[in-house]
Amino acid sequence: MDNKFETHTDPCSCRKKTRDETERRDLMNRLKRIEGQVRGLQRMLEEDAYCPDILTQASAATSALNSFCRVLLANHIRTCVSEDIKAGREETVDELMDILQKLMK
Repeated sequence: MDNKFETHTDPCSCRKKTRDETERRDLMNRLKRIEGQVRGLQRMLEEDAYCPDILTQASAATSALNSFCRVLLANHIRTCVSEDIKAGREETVDELMDILQKLMK
């Protein structure tokens, strides 16, 4: 088994990925910004902000989350998918197609 992946019993998946520090830091920073945007939305609602202002902020948070997903997906294709295909695990293409369908809803 490749060192990057290990099997575990998590019901969400059967694999894990060891990310390099740069990738992990970038993804965590993106999530922390999104978390801040969501907290801002909560604060705006608590302070009875004007609806269009809340909607604008919600749109920014949605866009940031979509950007996070695009970066994560690109990293996944470059590493996990590529390595699996090279190793002959063609079922990874089906998994990728399922992920893309979910993301495109």
